[in-house]
Amino acid sequence: MKFTEEHALIRKTVNQIIEKHINPRVEEWEQAGAFPAHEVFKLFGEQGLLGLKYPEEHGGAGLDYSYTIAMAEELANIDCGGVPLAIGVQTDMCTPALARFGSAELRKEFLEPSIAGDLVGCIGVSEVGAGSDVASTKTHARRDGDDFVINGGKMWITNGFQADWMCTLVNTVEGVAPHKSKSLVIIPMDAKGVDRSTKLDKLGMRASDTAQIFFEDVRVPQRYVIGQEGFGFVYQMMQFQEERLWGAANSVRSIERMLEMTVEYTRQRKAFGQSILDNQWVHFKLAELETELEALRALVYRATELYVSGKDVTKLASMCKLKSGRLCREVGDWCVQFHGGMGYMMETPINRAYRDARLVAIGGGADEIMMGIIAKLSGTLPKRKKG
Repeated sequence: MKFTEEHALIRKTVNQIIEKHINPRVEEWEQAGAFPAHEVFKLFGEQGLLGLKYPEEHGGAGLDYSYTIAMAEELANIDCGGVPLAIGVQTDMCTPALARFGSAELRKEFLEPSIAGDLVGCIGVSEVGAGSDVASTKTHARRDGDDFVINGGKMWITNGFQADWMCTLVNTVEGVAPHKSKSLVIIPMDAKGVDRSTKLDKLGMRASDTAQIFFEDVRVPQRYVIGQEGFGFVYQMMQFQEERLWGAANSVRSIERMLEMTVEYTRQRKAFGQSILDNQWVHFKLAELETELEALRALVYRATELYVSGKDVTKLASMCKLKSGRLCREVGDWCVQFHGGMGYMMETPINRAYRDARLVAIGGGADEIMMGIIAKLSGTLPKRKKG
């Protein structure tokens, strides 16, 4: 994939914000278990970075998806995983369907201020009994006049405590198959009946607030449905492709940083009269892991090129997601190992990177789901017996 001077400018702008406004405060946010999303998002919104791929008429930059990938990579220069994840939710997880299928009214009310950084969004798909099994979501809506009355709940919601609105997968159609019963509905998070008092304690992504959300007779206008009613499952599957490409691109730089800090540490750390890096096993293993990283980068760039050209990249995006999740785990584990006792200490950067990266193989579709998608699209699933 060929990057231009415009890509380089975006990378530079992202890093200037990171260096001046974000990394100096990461330790504070990690300890607090949250960062000021409205404040941070506004910094990116003012530079036009929250809507790179969205039309200019809605406040976006009107650029192709390769620019989003470039930004996703640079966000990994933030000294934690939680803040990049929260930004990715805003740009590539809760807004794609709204931008593509939402009414002009909904785009004006929710998309445009989100691109500007004035509103914080979140995505509501997972539930206590339905994580990767999206078709099993139970949150439902009944009609009452011109409104929907929504009951149920959502789990593991990034930005959940600070979000102004949620792009929510809700069952709105009765008597049809699970894949046809769902709609994407915008729920304002200050609506009566929304309970987001349950904060979740996580292994990593500590700077990102994560909530369990409950809906009790939450009333929203039926016009808050994104696109066509009953197409929510389809729209969400489409959103997942951008989410998975974004996550893989962000992982590329995250993995690269883990390797960089490990090379630096092992070069300085002495044992038995030489540096740790001087051991052939160590520098050979790091060389092998760097090779795997470059294979992932090439896969991400190929998928991005095809996506920009209008191709369906469901299989390749799933491969990117699978490979990035597994490589995050492998690289993180080896890097902690090569740091020795210091790698096990909570305060070291490699420890945080290791914990934050563990989510990649779970969120947005677990590894096992990715393998199922790849197998199905490759025609390698065993044929079901009839009868």
